[in-house]
Amino acid sequence: MTQRVELATVMDRLAVDEVVTDYATAVDDGDWEGYRGLFAPDGRADYRSAGGIEGDAVTVAGWLAESMLLFPMRQHLIVNRRVRFGTLEQDTGDTARVRADYVNPMRFDPDGSVPDFVCGGRYAFALLRTDDGWRLIEVVVEEKWRRTAGPRPVPVAE
Repeated sequence: MTQRVELATVMDRLAVDEVVTDYATAVDDGDWEGYRGLFAPDGRADYRSAGGIEGDAVTVAGWLAESMLLFPMRQHLIVNRRVRFGTLEQDTGDTARVRADYVNPMRFDPDGSVPDFVCGGRYAFALLRTDDGWRLIEVVVEEKWRRTAGPRPVPVAE
């Protein structure tokens, strides 16, 4: 690889990483216009493994806007990001896939009187370089676990 190609790869990786970070921030902040803007025109999201819906970005943004009203406090922590370029079918050098783990603590009630809700799993992002920069063409959530704080079980005496 030449230095120019290596620099372009680093710049693409930073741009793709920024889209993933912007995705998490948009969901956490309830910025549904920003969320929709991260997707290519035919972009889709699939939240079915977490009890949600699958559909185009506009439909899913509407569903998220309504369902996230339950959680006035939320924070996505997206880690272990594995970025691979040129992995989509018939790639011309302008596609990427990101696999990343997440932990998503949320609170039902800002005053803390209602138990917290925490879930975790893995995201699969597919991106396409467009004239407007990198855009999401697919987001798939694979929820692996969830927990709500509540009364702890009392140990059974033996």
